[in-house]
Amino acid sequence: MRYALYFAAPANDPLMQLGNLWLGRDPFTGKALSQPSLDTLSRDRFEALTTEPRRYGFHGTLKAPFALRDGTTADELVAACTAFASESAPFVLQGLSVNRLGKFLALTPDVPEPDLSAFAATCVRRFEPFRRPLSESDLERRRKSRLTPDQDRNLVEWGYPYIFEDFRFHMTLSNKLEDEGEATTLEAAARAHFQDLTGRFRQVESLGLYCEAERGAPFQVHTIFPLTGTQTPDQSLSKCRGSK
Repeated sequence: MRYALYFAAPANDPLMQLGNLWLGRDPFTGKALSQPSLDTLSRDRFEALTTEPRRYGFHGTLKAPFALRDGTTADELVAACTAFASESAPFVLQGLSVNRLGKFLALTPDVPEPDLSAFAATCVRRFEPFRRPLSESDLERRRKSRLTPDQDRNLVEWGYPYIFEDFRFHMTLSNKLEDEGEATTLEAAARAHFQDLTGRFRQVESLGLYCEAERGAPFQVHTIFPLTGTQTPDQSLSKCRGSK
């Protein structure tokens, strides 16, 4: 089993509802959802272009999926999440919009969001004691992405290459899109689908713990933890290649 810490909200949050509908699965219940109908893309093709984000569940990565280190337990992880959420204060995002991230489609911030980057960096560090080191096969798989030396060091030391100064927040909406016509169609459809929520201030007031029962299984929401504390994100944490 693997766990992940994600930017996520309760099931009744409009952003989660729209995201789950777009991907065609509710990670709270595990049920399949009927994706929106697109005039210029068949239902089967839409489903095929969203398989990967559907499996992971609608989210924004804060600490990437990890197996538990020997000597730690799921109950201890949940207790640590509860404590962290009770210490952490909510914060505001200026807004999210549908954009292309390389060949992927995603919801990304409209402007730099230092509090969000700092919150993610804090999650990476705070929950590192629970992470089992990656296997050689996992390292090799990740290294196929042509990582920079800093990203490779992040991968080895922290289990994920895109953290700290390399963190780019995104809520993935598609697989890798190789056909420009399909990419354009899907981008326009996503912009219309999320238009009521994009480009607006958003309060970040919860943290999601997702779990994967076994490798390749769909990720499910384990718990959504409300942020109820007073501690604001430490922005210095996201600006360093910090060692442990």
